Amino acid sequence: MDATSLLDPEPDALERSRALSALIAHEIDQKGGVLGFDRFMDLALYHPRLGYYTSDSPIFGAVGDYITAPESGQLFANCIARQCMEVLDRLGGAITEYGAGSGRLACGLLQTLQKLDFVPDRYLIVEKSSRMRRRQRALLRKCVPELFDRVRWYDEHPKERMCGVVIANELLDAMPVKRFTVSQGEIRELGVGLRGDSFSWRPMETTLTTASDSARNYWLRLPDDYVSEFNPNLVQWLNGVAKNARQSVVLLIDYGYPRHEYLHESRPNGTLKCHYQHRTHGDPFLYPGLQDITAAVDFTTVAETAIEFGFDVVGFTTQTRFLISCGLEGVMKNDQTDDPVLLYERGQEAKRLLLPSEMGQACKVMALAMQFNHPLLGFGTDERHRLTDFAPV
Repeated sequence: MDATSLLDPEPDALERSRALSALIAHEIDQKGGVLGFDRFMDLALYHPRLGYYTSDSPIFGAVGDYITAPESGQLFANCIARQCMEVLDRLGGAITEYGAGSGRLACGLLQTLQKLDFVPDRYLIVEKSSRMRRRQRALLRKCVPELFDRVRWYDEHPKERMCGVVIANELLDAMPVKRFTVSQGEIRELGVGLRGDSFSWRPMETTLTTASDSARNYWLRLPDDYVSEFNPNLVQWLNGVAKNARQSVVLLIDYGYPRHEYLHESRPNGTLKCHYQHRTHGDPFLYPGLQDITAAVDFTTVAETAIEFGFDVVGFTTQTRFLISCGLEGVMKNDQTDDPVLLYERGQEAKRLLLPSEMGQACKVMALAMQFNHPLLGFGTDERHRLTDFAPV
């Protein structure tokens, strides 16, 4: 979509965006005229006062900018709960959720597990946004008041050893990324500079030293002027999870691809996307602080990094196949109703979760395990072979 067709923000929101733009422009000047895109994205999304995820503007649902799987209804949480129950039955322990958003998934999981008489000892939420924590507390206090005392919040990795299930739903694609381009056999980072009063792409002299050798070798085979993204925060995050994980299964649910699809010739401009008022476009410099910015996940890099930190990669599949393997059809049958409005809403929810044109194929589910070597319910159709298929672009 052409970003020029988007609706203008309200005056107060526009003023907040201009204040953030001025702050970013000042930092660009301080850095000699160019700023790494990961820093730009971090400020746009997470600045303590002006960032997208720290403001009081609505983000999720019909009144926000996009709808996540948990916001669609209860089906997603019902299926995830069955996978959690299988793991907790063997390991015991807690559920730890990173980046819990509005709290809908936590609420849905606890409600479902309560009905199944399988409530975890604790539900830990790792959330660095104080604004999100307030919303999560309010929702959980309302929807599961009798279980609220089991929920604990952390703004970084829990200090205690984690045993049980770790969930990160649409977390990795919200981490700030670096952008790069390939030119005459060289990999050059793309930063952000100023052109008049506007932000623009600017080549940098830096090298992406935190990228793995296998990733860099693949990048060097890309055609000239190919542009893509790299997540420099993945190593630190997975390392933090690994240090605390003890007999755990980590479920990563996110938009992304194996590397040979992530860097396919059909994506010469990368995977960067912006979400504003339920419209998707490609201009990350539009209205900083008022729109979401995401980049798809390179799941091959996730797998390689996880293995380095002692995880086993025990499953990889599409969201559609994962939810079906977790019993989506049975969940829908058990929730039968004669109410035509509810039937329609559940049908629309199922379509959003399953259809290739919606979340079904674009979202993938990966399972990492630490000291857990049992089959997992959700990976009846396992596609781990796609992660190592380094077919030429």
